[in-house]
Amino acid sequence: MKDKLVRTVRKVVPKQGVRLLEETYRRGRGYAVAAQYGFPSRGLRVIAITGTNGKTTTASYINEILRTAGLKTAMFSTAVIEVDGQRKVNDLNATVALTAQMQSFFRDAKRAGVDFVILEITSHALHQHKLDTVKVECAIMTNLTQDHLDYHGTMENYAAAKAKLFKGQPRYIVLNHDDEWFDYYNQFDAAEQKMTYGTHEAAETRIAKAKLHKEGSDVLLEIDHQTKLDIFTSLAGKFNVYNAAAAVTAAYLLQVNLDHIQQGVKSLKAVPGRLEKVETGKLFDVIVDYAHTPDALEKLLETLKQMTKGRVILVFGACGDRDQSKRPIMGEIAAKGADRIIVTDEESYGEDPNKIRAMIMEGIKQGRGEGKTEEIADRRAAITKALRIARPDDMVVITGLGHEQYRIENGTKVPWNDAAVVKEILS
Repeated sequence: MKDKLVRTVRKVVPKQGVRLLEETYRRGRGYAVAAQYGFPSRGLRVIAITGTNGKTTTASYINEILRTAGLKTAMFSTAVIEVDGQRKVNDLNATVALTAQMQSFFRDAKRAGVDFVILEITSHALHQHKLDTVKVECAIMTNLTQDHLDYHGTMENYAAAKAKLFKGQPRYIVLNHDDEWFDYYNQFDAAEQKMTYGTHEAAETRIAKAKLHKEGSDVLLEIDHQTKLDIFTSLAGKFNVYNAAAAVTAAYLLQVNLDHIQQGVKSLKAVPGRLEKVETGKLFDVIVDYAHTPDALEKLLETLKQMTKGRVILVFGACGDRDQSKRPIMGEIAAKGADRIIVTDEESYGEDPNKIRAMIMEGIKQGRGEGKTEEIADRRAAITKALRIARPDDMVVITGLGHEQYRIENGTKVPWNDAAVVKEILS
């Protein structure tokens, strides 16, 4: 009924009028639902992370740091939902849930008496006013790279949607000084203090040294241009050094003891679907990763090439009904960064999967990678092929779905988890 009404309104009302109606409805609904639950987020200390990539891992670092410091936390991330140590995999296929589900989460957090709530916040949620009633104490920006242009239209609109998190003048703001969009976000002031992180000389949490290896990274941070902090993270890759630096900066602003910060970063051993190693007992490695943007895929492949003695065998596709322009870009990145490529289906939603794969193949041809590429539509068959051709010291990496527990194909939810499928095939 609701969908039919929406379609009718869009047919008879001018576009500007539709946008005004949508804005009014979303603002009103967000307030009404929060009121129905008794505005449970009021009084909670909320840490919110936005950005294109790295949100889940940054949230997980912060969660571990605060828990190490003896504080109670609640976390709602793309991969995990947790309240006072009780965690479950986020099987909603959504970073920010429906408005009522989010308010229910805040109610559970308040009832548990948590000290901090850690949230990932997407550009969609900000644009749609899903969390307008939530007062954010600390707002963190990871980075801004191409994604969601099917929804926002331009990078400028995408950036502006995320900027809503900072326009409300949260008590603390944490920004990536090395990010291309730093100057844009740096125009927003914090109510109390803003800090930056990165390798830039002016960064207040400066990544002075980083030794990257397969088991993780040893990092020297210089905080506030005076305090030196050695940290070790079990999560490999340069991008995770940045995620850790963002978390350390937030914890520092929240006056967490430096020893607890060190221990918290070290205690995070893995994040579901993020550089997740699948234990197979084979002489080659298998990694499952959520990488579904050009930037994420490029950084992942760079990291895996450094970690791998043999070949990097990539199994990947792209999501239907989403930003089409990134598909050939990701194809070209794959052609340049992987040794063998198997293009397969991910989640087609209502789009023709043949069309999706064809757009990826355009990029692979542009990157001159046809000779090392095979197209296998069936995802299980594609993974099977990758595992069959893997030799000792090779790395099989399967991207796009990460932690997710189902896929949407032709509008139907199909139970699916890449790591579980790998184990089934090898068993």
